[in-house]
Parts: sequence; C-alpha cells; structure tokens
Amino acid sequence: MKVAIVGAGLVGRVLAINLIQKGGYEITFFEKGDKESVSAAGFTAAGMLAPYAELESAESEIFELGHRSIKLWPNILKEIGLFDGYQQKGTIITAHLQDMSEMKHFIDTIKHKVDTADTIKTIDNDAIKELEPDLARHSFGYYIPSEGVVDAQRFMAFSVNYFDRQPNVDFREWTKVDHLSPYTVHIGDKTEQFDWVFDTRGLGAKEHFDDLRGVRGEVIWVEANDIDITRPTRLMHPRYKIYIVPRGNGCEGIDLDYCKDCKLSQTTGYKRYIIGATEIESEDLSDISVRSTMELLSALYTVNPAFGEARIVNTETNARPAFADNLPRIEKQAGLTRINGLYRHGYLLSPAIVERALNFQD
Repeated sequence: MKVAIVGAGLVGRVLAINLIQKGGYEITFFEKGDKESVSAAGFTAAGMLAPYAELESAESEIFELGHRSIKLWPNILKEIGLFDGYQQKGTIITAHLQDMSEMKHFIDTIKHKVDTADTIKTIDNDAIKELEPDLARHSFGYYIPSEGVVDAQRFMAFSVNYFDRQPNVDFREWTKVDHLSPYTVHIGDKTEQFDWVFDTRGLGAKEHFDDLRGVRGEVIWVEANDIDITRPTRLMHPRYKIYIVPRGNGCEGIDLDYCKDCKLSQTTGYKRYIIGATEIESEDLSDISVRSTMELLSALYTVNPAFGEARIVNTETNARPAFADNLPRIEKQAGLTRINGLYRHGYLLSPAIVERALNFQD
C-alpha cells in the first residue's frame, strides 16, 4: 500500500513508525523543510508526559489519551533504537509560600476530575529532599509518580536515522505541498497518486482548517555543573506553570553536525535543563521576548539560587497548532486522513491519537 505522509513533524513520524511496524506499506514523506525538522514544534518541545498536571485546564479526553500514550511510548522508542530516551520517575509540583493557595487549588481541581488522582502524593520538606535534594529549599509540594518525559530532540534525531534505514521510506525534503485531496498530493501544477494520504502538517494545514490557530511557546536551555535535578519539576507561577525538565549531559547518539546550531555543551558533568513554557496567542516565531526571558529565568532562580551561575546556551520559539477547544482532531474520508490540533500536548497525545486514527482506518 502506497502511503503519503505530508508533514514530517512529531505526528507524522509517530504515524510512520506505526505503519512500518504494521508492515506492508511504502511511505513517502513530503516535508517543506529538511528531514531533521529542527524548526518543527516537536523539536522544540520538552516532551513531558504529564496527564495529571495538564488536567486542570484540559478535558478528560486529554487525560485518557495521555495515559494511553505513556504505555505506547516505550515500544516506539525501542523501535527506533532510542533505549534511554524515556523516563518515568514522576513529576514534582511545588510553589513559593505566596502561591501555595494556587497550588492547592490546582491539585484540588485535578482530584475533583478523576478518581485516580488519589495517587498524587503530598510531600513535605523531608520527602522533597529524599526525591530531589537540590529542591530542598521548598517546604511543601506534590509528587505524581506515574508521569514521565520523552527526550524530544533525540527522538527527532533518532527517527531520521531510523527512516534512512528503511527501504520502503522515501523522504522528499524541501517539498512544499500546495493542496491535498483524497488519494492525491498536489505540488504546483503536478499531482501524485497514492493509496492513502495523511495530512500531518500542523499549522501548514490552514488551507483546509479555517479554525486552526498557532499558540506561541518559548523555552530556554541552560547548563549547570552544580545542580542535579532528575525529574520534571513544575513551579506554580502567577502567569505560567513553569516547568524544568532535565536532559542529562552531552548529546548522546546525535551527530554533532546535526546539532551544530544548538550550542549545547558536550562537557561531561554539565547538566542540561529545558525551562518553559510560555503560552501566548500568537503565531509570531521571532526570538524569545525580554519579558518571557525575565519571567522564566527569575522563576528558575527562585527554584534554586545556584541556577544563577548556570549558562544560557539556547532559546527556542515555536507555534503549536490548536483549535478553539484545544482538543485534537481526526478527519477521515476515503483516501485522506487529517490529524491536527495537538496544541501543547504533542508528546502526551501523539502515540494515542495516531493509534486512534489508524483504528479509524480499519
């Protein structure tokens, strides 16, 4: 079966891996940029798998899909040879004294929505010290043991190598698709026919979705040699629920030429962290703003003052595709399936939403 996947971002890659595992498909990727897709939202993402932490402002569907994705990710990463790209050590949520009431409301809202939220543990200073000694200045928080994180940048890099090894995968880089119709990909005045077409273009699919919008997110990468936080940590903040996601050290398994622009250290002993994420109703992809930088970094400093000696090594800005209800959407007609609108939940939702889309195929 000859299949076209238009858009080689996160969803397109997860879809292709699923089809390869099923067997019997010839896959052609159409990508407007290069196959590394370093400009894709899936490359910028922190890769958090936090269905509980997202539940406060999300529908129960996000929670259910997120739990399904947590079960699916290990097999996907194993398939592409990324054996250490997944961590499920839980999430810590904490706050400063002036924001304690907001944090309690956050947790109460989650517990009101799902019965399984009783697995969320209240942790005092001693428990925080035992889990993460470098968060010891915090006296109170919550621990969600079932949550995890995917190393997003390494997933994108390893998947490129994986697709390069597949004889039935053709990657058409720098190919802008003008229009899609059932069984057909339109490029300029030319068309190509397939047994099925998948539209996974994100914001590139605005020619079809008139209610699709972009939500700007900004992240900062820092390196520090005297702080060792091992779990994703969320800090309640008046404007954002700021997260700190550890990324270990070095860029194991990624060719240096591939990462030549990211400026991340290869020095052993330096720990990398992604700090994010702003959420702004804009599709502006310009560099991170002064305001966002100050807010994210000042919050980071209050988590542990030792971050004051960390080094800013990279900043990234992207726009995540979303619909008005901030829920993902699958549209299917004969010869064409569209998957879009994963909002800020790309890694949390993509395996489960792809599974659902392929079940629709069946």
